[in-house]
Amino acid sequence: MRAVVQRVSRAEVRVEGRVVGAIGRGLLVLVGIARDDTPETGKVLAEKVANLRIFDDEQGRMNRSLLEAGGGVLCVSQFTLYGDCRKGRRPSYDRAAPPEAARALYESFVESLRAQGVKVETGEFRAMMDVELVNDGPVTLLLDTERVF
Repeated sequence: MRAVVQRVSRAEVRVEGRVVGAIGRGLLVLVGIARDDTPETGKVLAEKVANLRIFDDEQGRMNRSLLEAGGGVLCVSQFTLYGDCRKGRRPSYDRAAPPEAARALYESFVESLRAQGVKVETGEFRAMMDVELVNDGPVTLLLDTERVF
């Protein structure tokens, strides 16, 4: 799994003009699912997201996790995180999981976040979405379960 994690002051996702998910302070997490991902992969990534120390403490240092600082997660599925642009001009999405498998793993990831006590809002799987955010910092991190953890 890959995730782009952005610390936000607020974020929302709309489908056909209607808000389907919105948060105040917290994290916008764009998540891509690979063909070989499993529910365990999602649990590991969810634990990492919930415990990243990227929120300020009293001294203004990034020393608090989402769980410590409070706030929610807006989680949006994004298969394009597995776009391979090394050859040609059109990305290849061969490494992305097929939609049926990706949906189940995405939902499992969301449930793993909730199981840790995180308030989670979501986008709409396989929909064209408008995502609006105010990046706080800005703080943006890329997590890839194949490279770390």
